[in-house]
Amino acid sequence: MVIAVDAHKLAYMALPKAGCSSVKEALARLDPSVKLPKRRHITLYTWHDLYPTSRFRQHRFKRYADYWRFCVVRDPVRRLLSVYTNRVLQFGDLRKSTKMRAGPDWLTGIARDPSPDEFFQNLDVYKKASSSVKHHSIDAWLFVGRDLGVYDKVYKTEDLGQLAYDLSLLTRQPVAMPRRNTSEMRLRLEDLQDKTIDAVRPFLDSEYSYLSEFYDNPLGARVHASCAMPIRRVS
Repeated sequence: MVIAVDAHKLAYMALPKAGCSSVKEALARLDPSVKLPKRRHITLYTWHDLYPTSRFRQHRFKRYADYWRFCVVRDPVRRLLSVYTNRVLQFGDLRKSTKMRAGPDWLTGIARDPSPDEFFQNLDVYKKASSSVKHHSIDAWLFVGRDLGVYDKVYKTEDLGQLAYDLSLLTRQPVAMPRRNTSEMRLRLEDLQDKTIDAVRPFLDSEYSYLSEFYDNPLGARVHASCAMPIRRVS
C-alpha cells in the first residue's frame, strides 16, 4: 500500500533497507491520524506496524496523483550488504527461520550462521529459507516501481536531511529525521571474495542500471541510455 499522510497530502513508497524506518517515524509524528504509544512502549517495529511496507502497485499509486509523492533509494551495494549485517547478524533472521530450523533437504550443507561469503554465494537459498531476507534483498523496482518519473522527488539515503527540510516546508512543522535501524557492523564490497562478488554481480548490475541517475556501478558495468529512467524533480 501507499504510505499516505492525508492531512498533508504526502505519499511515500518505502524501499526496505533504504532509510524506511527513519522516514516512517518522521511521517508518523506528522500524521494527526496516528496515535503514538507512550515513549517507553515505542520500538523500531512501531513504525512498521503503523506503516507496513508493500510492493508497488500502479493502480493504487494513481489514487494519489494530487499528493506530493516521493521515495528514497540507496546505493545497491550498501543496501545488499546491510541485509547481512543488519538482518542476519543484528536481528538473527536466519536463526528465527522455521525453515532453517526444520532443515529440509534443500538446505543440506547450508550454514545456519553463515559468513558473509557463505551468505551471498548462497543468497537465493537463504531467500527461500527466510521471508525477511527475501523481503530485504529483492529488486528495488518491486517496491518503488519501474518508472521513477512518477515521483515528485526521489531522495538518496545520503539526503535524508534534505527530505526532513522539504517535509517541514510542505507541512509547516518542524521535522526530525532520526537515523534508525543502522547496522552495528560495517561490511565493504572489498571484504568479499572474488567468487562472492561474481555471485551477486548480476543482481547489482541490474540495480545500478535501474538507479543510474543516482549511483555509479563500482563493478564497472556500462549502463545503456535505454536503461536510464527519466526523473521528475522539484526544486
